[in-house]
Amino acid sequence: MKPVRQLRGLSNGLKAAFDGSNVVRRVQDFEQWTNEVSRQDSEAGYDHTPTVKEYYDLCSEFMVFGWGESLHFAPLSPGESLEDSKIRHQRLMISKLELRPGMTVVDIGCGIGGPMRRVAREAGVRVVGVNISEVQCNKAKQLNAAAGLDDMTDCLVCSFMDMSVIADKTFDSGYAIESTCHAADKAAAFAEIYRVLKPGALFWGQEMCMTDMFDPGDDRHCGIKRELMHGIALKEIATFREVNRALETAGFEVMEGSDLAVDQHGPITPWYQPMETRGGLVGGDVRRIPMGRKAVRMGSRMAESLGVFPKGSAEVVEFLDRTASAYVAGGRTGIFTPLYCFVARRPPRG
Repeated sequence: MKPVRQLRGLSNGLKAAFDGSNVVRRVQDFEQWTNEVSRQDSEAGYDHTPTVKEYYDLCSEFMVFGWGESLHFAPLSPGESLEDSKIRHQRLMISKLELRPGMTVVDIGCGIGGPMRRVAREAGVRVVGVNISEVQCNKAKQLNAAAGLDDMTDCLVCSFMDMSVIADKTFDSGYAIESTCHAADKAAAFAEIYRVLKPGALFWGQEMCMTDMFDPGDDRHCGIKRELMHGIALKEIATFREVNRALETAGFEVMEGSDLAVDQHGPITPWYQPMETRGGLVGGDVRRIPMGRKAVRMGSRMAESLGVFPKGSAEVVEFLDRTASAYVAGGRTGIFTPLYCFVARRPPRG
């Protein structure tokens, strides 16, 4: 019965998210953003924020179907499930932020609230999510209420580039998990986060980055980078040093930063392995690997023809399949990581 419930839930979620819109056209329009930013004469007039919003409005339901409620990568360990790895990673973040009951914490780019619910439940803090996608924000609120956490959580529909609805120095702590990588101006994004944090507040971030192995003179490397930028709706992909420099420009003190894809003690399972093979993880889901993704593509076409999925759903699945292949290529070559994690502090007198 579980697969039937999942399929029914996915069908209902897609219909609510797409709301009768022309999804095929929306996917085609979204695909055009790479052409927009590649033309020199459009750079000044191109606003990347709507592109990011459309990316999550289109893809979120299928992301959750394949990856779970916590839409982020985590350092993986042999003999551990993907979900357990994400929980362990979130608990590391809670520890690094030194959270205490009674604090109010901001979740920058909260997705559908997977980490938010764990942070609120386990740390005993109030968490306010910020999300440009109303589709995701509504889903987060529904799941928070179902978990009995609606009194400890909230979700504001706004861009983290402009959180003017939030007063200065509001939050005791904050985190951004794979969200500020979407910022067209990373220093400006960090400056806005700096503004809403109290002096002395800690800030955890997880960034998608190009590693030191990336060679801008290597055509294959550049091709993989372009595929990643397109598939994840990134205007650019920063290096570790560029992330740290943007934090410092915004006024933060960078306390620590490392690529947790490699900077671990003991055996490591590659972060991209769930999209490559079922081996190495407990309960690996076949839907994530190439064979399973092909089956999902075929199934989505059939579901469309039967009216179970809205028209255009298969185009979204094909787009995400291409993105998964780009993730694996970036990981296998070692030129890309989604696990550059840092701890920064707003100075006590800042």
